[in-house]
Amino acid sequence: MTAQTEAMEMDRAVKARLRQMWALGSYPTVAEEIIPELGAILVRAAGVQPGDRVLDVAAGSGNAAIPAALAGARVVASDLTPELLAAGEERAAGRGAQLRWEQADAEALPYADGEFDRVLSCVGVMFAPRHQASADELVRVCRPGGTVGLLNWTPEGFIGQMFAAMKPYASPPPGAQPAPLWGREDHVRALLSDRVTDVVTRRETVVVDQFASPEAFRDYFKTHYGPTVAVYRAIAADAERAAALDRDLAELAGRHLKAGVMRWEYLLLVARRSV
Repeated sequence: MTAQTEAMEMDRAVKARLRQMWALGSYPTVAEEIIPELGAILVRAAGVQPGDRVLDVAAGSGNAAIPAALAGARVVASDLTPELLAAGEERAAGRGAQLRWEQADAEALPYADGEFDRVLSCVGVMFAPRHQASADELVRVCRPGGTVGLLNWTPEGFIGQMFAAMKPYASPPPGAQPAPLWGREDHVRALLSDRVTDVVTRRETVVVDQFASPEAFRDYFKTHYGPTVAVYRAIAADAERAAALDRDLAELAGRHLKAGVMRWEYLLLVARRSV
């Protein structure tokens, strides 16, 4: 086996693992019940207009794609995990949104150079393993003068800290970079480099008030959120480690839950593709 063939086999194995992870639990439920407003925030910030050609990368069940379609844009929602696309298609039909749903790898998008006016990703592309490869594709498929809009969890915010808490319990895929790095402005600027201009960023928080206790948060995420479900499955045979992760997640949630409210920080970045 040549080095190139071996690398391709490893890449396929990593992507298969990611597809399986996001199919666990019910991410569409999390998107619908916990963070439904994030997609619309990104769509407004990116200035989506009727008739725009919009690509939502790592779209999941369409948290950004559906609001973009309802705004009158011509939208393609792409994701690696077909189960998420199927859930999004059903959700879109219920809201009267018309758009295309296509399975695609964020690191190798099957679209032409400059095909879209606006390229978006809402807490999605950050989970692709190779950040530079994904960033290159975001820029490539955006037309010169078009908009790249990204919304990602920060390392310092609650979700970034949750991934840090889970890290000791299960190893990431080989070669994968930490997802919350996409929530650092300097990291994203370096990825996009001088291929974009007029970069505007802001850190904001989404208010989450669905959890009455730290344990309620933990139990919800270990049931519904694919990455958390995957970690628990990886240590299922070790009751002591599973109990330790139970404690760590409850303690983390307890530090952030104040009077029944949590605030999860994200980085919103909007830029114009260089002409």
